[in-house]
Amino acid sequence: MTNYKELLKHINTFVFDYDGVLTDGTIILLNEGEPLRTANVKDGYAIQLALKKNYRIAMISGGKSKSMLNRFSALNLKDVFMGVENKLKVYKDYITEHNINPENVLFMGDDIPDYEIMLEAGMSACPADAAEEIKAVSKYISHFKGGEGCVRDIIEQVLKVQGKWMNDDAYKW
Repeated sequence: MTNYKELLKHINTFVFDYDGVLTDGTIILLNEGEPLRTANVKDGYAIQLALKKNYRIAMISGGKSKSMLNRFSALNLKDVFMGVENKLKVYKDYITEHNINPENVLFMGDDIPDYEIMLEAGMSACPADAAEEIKAVSKYISHFKGGEGCVRDIIEQVLKVQGKWMNDDAYKW
């Protein structure tokens, strides 16, 4: 079996689920019905740094809200798919459209709707609190829970393995 760090050398694209990965999965409904989620700024820092270094980053989520759009906009994320029923179809369409080799994709998910993509991506990862079925097919299980830095953890590892961590552009948001 290949050490997962060997797989990180080939990553140029990150694809993430949102709820349960970039958030802890808790949703508080405001009076207007808008869901309120919490997110970790360390995850946000890692995302913007990877974007600056020309990694492709996509979000594929079953969720859909204004607050999610605001978060994605603040991070300058362009490849955002919300309200998705069939994540595998969106994933396959995305990598085909952008001519991305699946072995160059790292996907991080946390629950059953992410399962099929976990099997397709070159590198699969999940937060510490992912569903057992997702952990079983993950090549890496972060020590951090969803919404508590698991995205930063895996992006940082990729950048370190590729010699792109703590360069001059790391000190600016």
